[in-house]
Formats: sequence, C-alpha cells, structure tokens
Amino acid sequence: MTKATFDLHEQITAQIIEAIEAGCPPWRKPWTGSSKGTSLPLRHNGEPYRGINILVLWSIASAKGYTSARWLTFKQAKELGGCVRKGEKSATVVKFGTIERENEQGEEEKIPYAKGYRVFNADQIDGLPAEYYDIPAPAENLGTEADPDLDAFFAATGMILNTTAEPRAFYDVQKDQIHMPPIETFHEAAGYYGTLAHELTHWTGAKHRLARFERFNDRKAYAFEELVAEIGNCMLCATLGLLPDFAQSGAYIDGWLTALKEDKRAIFKAASEAQKAVDFIYIKAEKC
Repeated sequence: MTKATFDLHEQITAQIIEAIEAGCPPWRKPWTGSSKGTSLPLRHNGEPYRGINILVLWSIASAKGYTSARWLTFKQAKELGGCVRKGEKSATVVKFGTIERENEQGEEEKIPYAKGYRVFNADQIDGLPAEYYDIPAPAENLGTEADPDLDAFFAATGMILNTTAEPRAFYDVQKDQIHMPPIETFHEAAGYYGTLAHELTHWTGAKHRLARFERFNDRKAYAFEELVAEIGNCMLCATLGLLPDFAQSGAYIDGWLTALKEDKRAIFKAASEAQKAVDFIYIKAEKC
C-alpha cells in the first residue's frame, strides 16, 4: 500500500469518526420522520454512491443536518448554475479503479488504485435546480404501543430518558442522558427497544460507570464504540426476549469494521466490552 493511499484511508476514517459524535447514524433508523439526509447518497446525475462512500456521506449528512441526497463537485455545481456558499467545507469521497501497467516480465497487469476527490452537499450550494433539494419528511404517528415491562426494565437502570419530537436517537455524553423519538413514530416496538438498547450500551461507557470511553481514548475510539453498542444491542435484545434485527446489525457492524480498516481483532474486543456493558445494565436494573 502506498503512502498516498494510506493517507486517504486515514482521512476517510477520520471523517466518519468525526461525524459519529452527532449521534445515532442514519442507517439505523426504524422510526418515521427525518431531519437529516437519510436517503441513499447520490451523485450529481442521480447515480447512487457505493461502498465506503455511502458510510462517509451518510455520516456527514447526519452530523451536519443536510436533507438533500445529492453531492456535487465544485465544478459540477457551477455547470448546473449553482454556487457553493463561502466557508462551506467539502467532504472527501473515494474513486476506486484500476490502471494497466507493464510488469517486469513484460506482461500487462491491472493495478488497483484509490483516488480521493471533494464534493459538497446540495444544501451547501445555492442556485441548483429544485429537484436537487429535498424536504424533510414529517414524523408519522403509527400507533406503536409501549411495553410496560420493557419500559420498567430500562427505567430501572437509572438512565435519564429524554423523549422529544426530534427524529433522532443518541446518547448525549455531556448531559449523560439518552434522547429518543416517541415510540408511536416507530414502525415496530422492537425497533424502538432495539434502538434504546443500542443507546443504553453507549450510556454504560461513561466515566462513572464502565469508563470505556477513557480506556479506548484514541482517534478510532468512536468507531470502536459503535461496534460495542450494536453488539450490546443484539445481546440485550436477545436476553429481553426481543428478536434482534441481525441483518441490519450485521451490515451496521460490517460498516464500522471497515471504518476501523478491517481490524480482525476489533470485533472480538468489541464483543467483550459489549458483554461487560450488558452485565452492568442487568446489575443496575436488578438493584432497583
């Protein structure tokens, strides 16, 4: 791997990690309503992005509050009559491809490469055609009902739960509280409690609990923490009699392993920390 490619991977990973601080990433969203760019990221011509670029652009859209799915280079925006607003920060995405090169044996071989380029969300650009801007979808009251026993279990942990109409789920480290959208806006009760289990696992990492945030205090700590929270969600749901969404969780975990540059040991470390978190949650709940 060349130094240039290594630096590009580091930059992409850093973008994702920076965005995680904004809360629950948008690809885990079993509720209705949106204030963030949760649609599949699209190029200027409507072609969807693929692979790691989806993770990057979804994360940044969530962190910045972008509602448009479209991403454009500075030149593409200009060609469409748009103008990037002064001071707006671009996102780096990756173009993967191959080049043909003659090897020492005189044979042609294909060499893979990764090249970074910069794009802006349509929300950062003035003057684009109307179809490039999306209107956030309002939350819907689907009539999903709470489970009193599950509510009692989560409340017994001592967590502080803040429920508002904001369509976003996250653990606020500074306030030490969990924010959730109303349960009636979720498609299913299992989706609500699975999301709450994910955020409650984050809650265990605080300094006065398991101090996980301190022990894993490096530039990849946030990506690692997402692995812990999602595995903790699956473990906790299983023990509470809820069926975890293994397909979604598997894709979610795979994404964060990619962000950690596919560290094969990360999944084992995260599983160990997730087990400690679930044990802690049960101990807290049983004491009340």
